[in-house]
Amino acid sequence: MADLTIWLEATAGLSAAGGIGYAKGRAPRAYWAIVGLPVTLARFGFSYRATMDVCGLTVRPSGLRAFVTRNVARREVQPVPPKIRQVRGTSTGLRVTLRLPAGLEPADVAAASERLRHAWGVYSVTVGETKPGFVELRMTGYDVLRRVRMPRQAEPRDMIVPVALREDGTAFERDYRKAPMALTLGANQSGKSMYQRNLIKGLAQLPVALVGVDCKRGVEQARYAPRLSALVTTPDDAASLFGVLVAEMEDRFDLLSQHGVSDLWELPEHLRPVPVVVLVDEIAELFLISSKKDEERRERIVTALIRLAQMARAAGIYLEICGQRFGSELGKGATMLRAQLTGRVVHRVNDKQTAEMGLADVAPDAVPAASLIPMERPGTAVAADTSGGWSKIRTPAVSRDEVIAACRAFTHLVPDLPFLEPFRPSAPAEAPAGGPSLVKPRPVTE
Repeated sequence: MADLTIWLEATAGLSAAGGIGYAKGRAPRAYWAIVGLPVTLARFGFSYRATMDVCGLTVRPSGLRAFVTRNVARREVQPVPPKIRQVRGTSTGLRVTLRLPAGLEPADVAAASERLRHAWGVYSVTVGETKPGFVELRMTGYDVLRRVRMPRQAEPRDMIVPVALREDGTAFERDYRKAPMALTLGANQSGKSMYQRNLIKGLAQLPVALVGVDCKRGVEQARYAPRLSALVTTPDDAASLFGVLVAEMEDRFDLLSQHGVSDLWELPEHLRPVPVVVLVDEIAELFLISSKKDEERRERIVTALIRLAQMARAAGIYLEICGQRFGSELGKGATMLRAQLTGRVVHRVNDKQTAEMGLADVAPDAVPAASLIPMERPGTAVAADTSGGWSKIRTPAVSRDEVIAACRAFTHLVPDLPFLEPFRPSAPAEAPAGGPSLVKPRPVTE
């Protein structure tokens, strides 16, 4: 009986160890909740003061505090680390809110994030300022970008579309109110098209007008025609479309001036025009020309794009520009247009210069990260904006059929805009569902 008990205990122990090992590789969220989070909390609690001290995140106490410690408490005066205000576990990591003492700033904590990561044995540590004097340490227990799972609460709303997952486990959201114009760069097979799919799928659920510009004869965007208000597939049609958009922008400015407001969102809802999102699939097709006779068309396109990028935000017209490269070699006006694009997302690129085109002018520190994205991780990118902050993101895998189904499901949200009617694509008829044949077969006899 004793031998049977020992055998059962050993078998149970081996099974538990095997289950934990399996969960660590195949179910990292479960492993983090069962093992990783308790271990990290214990390590953080026991080593916090010492870790902050060796990482240079402590300051000398105030004179009053030093006097009280030395003469009343009869203890040795020690440096003061940031005070812990809140510790909160999540499904992907740990969130710790710290109150910074006088003499420390968020940049000091951010500079030590790599040392804190190794000290507490977590996958990554990012630092965010919540309010003056307070920072939040966002620790990730495992590589959340290996298998992307978007948070459940990440849903499109109010011109905000969640399109990817950040490396700290939070959703990366494309907010058109904060960053109305954006540029997305990436080489072939880098995940740029997947990013656009997630964007279109989210935008399809919002009451906006979607305008597609796909000069590759519509091979990418034509399948989303049921939800598009306009689609152009040649540079000549694109030139006409941008001219119409500029005229609509000027009409909307007249409406804003008439009601004494400076932004479309300040108008009453019954007077507010429908927001328009312009999706440019490959910007180089609008800049490059093959002969001199195309120069006049190119000038019209570039001038209209620059005007839209500079002023259309207030009129509720937003640009989403994609491309493999976007530099001065495209021709006159390229760098001027790029300077107006606030949001930047750079996927894997073929050379460092392309990463610098997208990130060097807004977040120079992000250029090395974008240059080191591996080929076996499509969809991984670096997202930055003019605030100087940046983060590594990865888009979830979405099939074309899912996006097409979303476009068909929300066809009723296509607004009635007469100025876009000449460019309205003809939506392909939905294929009938397969079913039993109503024709009875008749055998053929000789």
